[in-house]
Amino acid sequence: MMYEYMTLGDGTEIVHSQILEDNKIIVNFERPTENGFDNARCELPSYKWISINGYSDEEIALFNSIIERNAHLIYKYAKEGGVKFA
Repeated sequence: MMYEYMTLGDGTEIVHSQILEDNKIIVNFERPTENGFDNARCELPSYKWISINGYSDEEIALFNSIIERNAHLIYKYAKEGGVKFA
């Protein structure tokens, strides 16, 4: 299962998985384009990028920074079943 986390100004949506085996979480970035979607996936806690399609190195560096600053919250929400929206 994937849970919504946030949407960036350019339309990139960030979602994350529940906690998987070995305490792993998959964080997915996806942005609509004229021809489909750009997407990228990162695995926590290793911060290993397992897939990058359509995003620049600068964008991936920004995403890495977002993940590093928010990893504790992503783990919290993955454990709780996602962010609870009012």
